[in-house]
Amino acid sequence: MQSLSTIWATRGDWFTSDGREQSIKDYIFLTNQLVWKRQASFLVAAILAAFYFDPISIFASYFVVILTEGLDELLGRKSKAWDGRDPVVGRQILKRIALNTAVSAVTISVFIINIAVQQASVGHFTPLFFLFSASVFAAIYNSQIMGILILRLSIYGFAFLFIALLDVFRYRPPLSSHIWLEFFTIIFVLYFISDISLKFYLGYQERREQMKLIKEEIEHTKAALEVKSRFLATVSHELRTPLTSIIGSLELINNDKLGLLHPGLKPLISIATRNGKRLAVLIEDLLDMQKLEAGEVAFHFKPINANNLVSEAIESTSGYANKLGIHVTTEPCEEDCQITGDHNRLIQVMVNLLSNALKFSYEGGAVKVRVENLCGRIRISVHDKGLGIPNGAKDCVFGKFSQVDSSDVRKVGGTGLGLNITKQIVERHNATIDYVSELGVGSTFYIEFDRLTNGSRPGANFEPLAKSA
Repeated sequence: MQSLSTIWATRGDWFTSDGREQSIKDYIFLTNQLVWKRQASFLVAAILAAFYFDPISIFASYFVVILTEGLDELLGRKSKAWDGRDPVVGRQILKRIALNTAVSAVTISVFIINIAVQQASVGHFTPLFFLFSASVFAAIYNSQIMGILILRLSIYGFAFLFIALLDVFRYRPPLSSHIWLEFFTIIFVLYFISDISLKFYLGYQERREQMKLIKEEIEHTKAALEVKSRFLATVSHELRTPLTSIIGSLELINNDKLGLLHPGLKPLISIATRNGKRLAVLIEDLLDMQKLEAGEVAFHFKPINANNLVSEAIESTSGYANKLGIHVTTEPCEEDCQITGDHNRLIQVMVNLLSNALKFSYEGGAVKVRVENLCGRIRISVHDKGLGIPNGAKDCVFGKFSQVDSSDVRKVGGTGLGLNITKQIVERHNATIDYVSELGVGSTFYIEFDRLTNGSRPGANFEPLAKSA
């Protein structure tokens, strides 16, 4: 059993506006959700009792029970318009709940007592079982408001005592009679119902407190993410402008545009320029990631020929491929390969996939790009014969700031954001991205789109996943 201070603490929270609103809404929601389940049980009880007792009185009392359900239905409609801010309306709803509870509990008790009164034999197992079921039902599903629960169970308690004392007053048995055994058993049942009612009430309060803490944590997380996004955006923007100037100045110096440079300084200037460009790529990736997560990237969906998309992406990376001595080949699709997408963003996706394939390939190797029509799906795959990816590394491959080889002596560098950004862009196109790989043999990254048919409208299959910047 919980201490009285614990019970009072949980009840004290109910008197706050948020606690009262949530308890009332939860109570009415469950009441309306379970109305047919509750009525079905009473209908079965009425039909069963009508076979053995006076059917007219049984169904008359059951009909009154049905009428009381209409009161809860009307109250449910009124409570939907309550936003929880007006305490006057809240008190009115609470009074209506108390009135409906009293009327409902009384009519149910009368219905069950009617059965008990008509039962002439000693013992009232059937009506007591019906009343016990109603009490347990109330303990489980009406535990949101302690006062209402006590009101309903108090009325049921009087019905229990009336039925328990019915045979005592009828037969005035000695204390050794089974009638008194039934009476004391009913007293024990009342204690049992009170105990489980309290436990369900405290359990509801505990769950509501946990939900409150979860909501607070969610709000704190959202606030922290907002601060992080603003910080990234501000820092990235502030870094990009001076960094562009620095890189431009270094290139001018290195190309002898400002006068001849001492040969010994050129390697240092080249290193500084190269690292500046790497930092610029990191900043651009950070900005892209922040905008994608914030939904601030505008996507303009138009028909795109997948073959042309691949050709343009290969041309964009040709300089990098030539520098590494890697030959890039294509296998275009001979059938119709129209897709719907944002041209610039899909070029970014293809450039990321091609750059990854190139930098993880061996010098003098080859990369193959294939476009296929697979049963109404357009697949673009990029295959390399490079290092390969170990099993179980998918989270790392598509994660943020992560690379499969994260050691200090890894073969290639990078921000660890490229494939994460690629995956987000692909998913905004309702497309999929995945890969197959084997260590030492190579990897194949592929993306799949719905094929755009003649009867399709560009962008018809896309939900507004991103808002305009």
